[in-house]
Amino acid sequence: MPPLLGTWDISLRTPIGTLTAVYVFTESGGTAATKSETVPLADLTFDGTRATWRQSVTRPMRLNLDFDVTVDGTTLTGHSRAGRLPRTTVTGIRRAD
Repeated sequence: MPPLLGTWDISLRTPIGTLTAVYVFTESGGTAATKSETVPLADLTFDGTRATWRQSVTRPMRLNLDFDVTVDGTTLTGHSRAGRLPRTTVTGIRRAD
């Protein structure tokens, strides 16, 4: 079973400030939810402790994001990127089931 499956509290440190979201990962995909929207995850792939996926958001601005993270037990670290914008640092903590 991929180590990313489950519910995570994730923070994204962006140039406009830190954004938080709740991510739910399943073997067939998942969702990312903020106070303003819930979006599906696309192209979710697992390779050992590494995971990648794509998602589109409309808030705070319309962006297509690519994520690349590594899971270490109950924490994850990595980055996301929106086109030519600077990389965003991504960190997360797994919620207890």
